[in-house]
Amino acid sequence: MKEITGGVCAAKGFKANGVHCGIRKNHAKRDLALIVSEKKASAACVYTTNLVKSAPIKVTKENVADGYAEAIICNSGNANTCNANGIEIAKGMCALVEEYTGIAAGDVIVGSTGVIGQPMSLEPMASGMPELSGGLGIHSDLAADAIMTTDTVRKEAAVSFEIGGVECRIGGIAKGSGMIHPNMATMLVFVTTDCAISPLMLQKALSEDVKTSFNMVSVDGDTSTNDMVSVMANGLAGNREIDAENEDYRLFCQALHTVTVKLCRMIAKDGEGATRLITCNVTGAADEDTAKTVAKSVICSSLVKAAIFGADANWGRVLCAIGYSGADVDVDKVDVSFASSEGRVHVCRDGAGIDFSEELAKKVLLADEIDIDVELNSGSGSAVAWGCDLTYDYVKINGDYRT
Repeated sequence: MKEITGGVCAAKGFKANGVHCGIRKNHAKRDLALIVSEKKASAACVYTTNLVKSAPIKVTKENVADGYAEAIICNSGNANTCNANGIEIAKGMCALVEEYTGIAAGDVIVGSTGVIGQPMSLEPMASGMPELSGGLGIHSDLAADAIMTTDTVRKEAAVSFEIGGVECRIGGIAKGSGMIHPNMATMLVFVTTDCAISPLMLQKALSEDVKTSFNMVSVDGDTSTNDMVSVMANGLAGNREIDAENEDYRLFCQALHTVTVKLCRMIAKDGEGATRLITCNVTGAADEDTAKTVAKSVICSSLVKAAIFGADANWGRVLCAIGYSGADVDVDKVDVSFASSEGRVHVCRDGAGIDFSEELAKKVLLADEIDIDVELNSGSGSAVAWGCDLTYDYVKINGDYRT
């Protein structure tokens, strides 16, 4: 397996584009994206568990109920959530794809992101469709730009891998910076692959993957109403279709996870106002569920996040987060260390503080990517979670989000 460029256009048979159609007031920001496959593809999705769900999620569920899709359309600048005409708008976006590409409206995945509860019209999308469809090409970057809201950088990843001696590719784009605390999905993530895999196995692969990828990311503890992860697999690589849990399926899952973890790290590092990526590595847990609970509790702690922002090696906050996580942990066995490109500092052993260099700790914690390593010394379970620091800018961004 090797890392490649191309995002959602890395795989054979996929084209994309992104344009400014007028949903967003800033004309410099693209706000409408389109991704199409040369042929109908196996499709799989996972969605937010928030009871308040966007209209696009409801329409997408209907459209992919048969396990297939051929296009993705997504706007930014308006979430199309809690709108009386939401379903009409979402279906109208699918109809526009059919009108301008010939792809059936029922084979379209539709997404929206932005402010909740704002009036929405189909007019901007309709006016932008000629440019959007006419400019389809190897433009994953433009599509990635068009789905951004408060994101400061585009998020793309892709890898190539072999299935039965045949080269396959998988790539994706994502958006996500705030309102990030998923359960079963997260943010908006669109993944494409030319690997041949049945809809049933694709859905299984995605549903299992999010448990250790997107479900382990948190920026601010808020679960979005619009979270969705979608994958399309058009089979144009020419490998024998994966229709069972065999070695080919394992290799596909590994490639998928490589891409999703890269996107997870990008999302966490680009958290609203963030200056540091936090990775919590938990080892020695009684089982995987215990490790996941502990890791997620640490990266979700506002006090841990604030300490990392201040480059303060306040390891007691890590122990505190472990203690209230709800996991069955022997706190008298816990070891904690902080690490970064600047080195490693051990701060806690057997649940108690140890002498360490504050000077080294400060140097380690001033790096832009920080690892919090937690050893529970109670088994072989492990997990990884990703988050970011909590800064003054997070409040500034969300204090006037609508304006």
